[in-house]
Amino acid sequence: MMARITFKGNPIHTSGELPASGGALPAFALTKGDLGELQSSELAGKTVILNIFPSLDTSVCAKSVRQFNQDAGALPNSIVLCISHDLPFAMNRFCTAEGLKNVQVLSCFRHADFGTKFGVTIMEGPLKGLLARAVVVVNSQGKVVHSELVPEIAQEPDYSAALAAARR
Repeated sequence: MMARITFKGNPIHTSGELPASGGALPAFALTKGDLGELQSSELAGKTVILNIFPSLDTSVCAKSVRQFNQDAGALPNSIVLCISHDLPFAMNRFCTAEGLKNVQVLSCFRHADFGTKFGVTIMEGPLKGLLARAVVVVNSQGKVVHSELVPEIAQEPDYSAALAAARR
């Protein structure tokens, strides 16, 4: 089943559905800034916010990374993962230029299955193949406690809802 979202008001579909609240975090691997791999198993015991987006080269995506970086420092035993198809070099350059230290940027450029597992690969339109804007919050027991597929790619996610779920 595909989810329906919009890009500048035009309907598009994603590759599936986000993991539902109460379910387990799907296993995944992503590429870190040093080109090493992050395995989802390394996140055990932490509250995790997955900030998923098309590209840091857009203003809304960049703003979401800045916002979660600002809010992440106050969350105990938590990590914010900012995930896109952007190359690790570009993501590192952005974080260095912005002075962002409370988020971890990760690329799925080697891991196309990430978008499929999370149901966020955009299936048509000008952003086909990139990730839709979404936020998934996972508690320290590995259970999804919040998921939001932002209905319009040009809109920001609901930061307050994500942070409230992370604090539970």
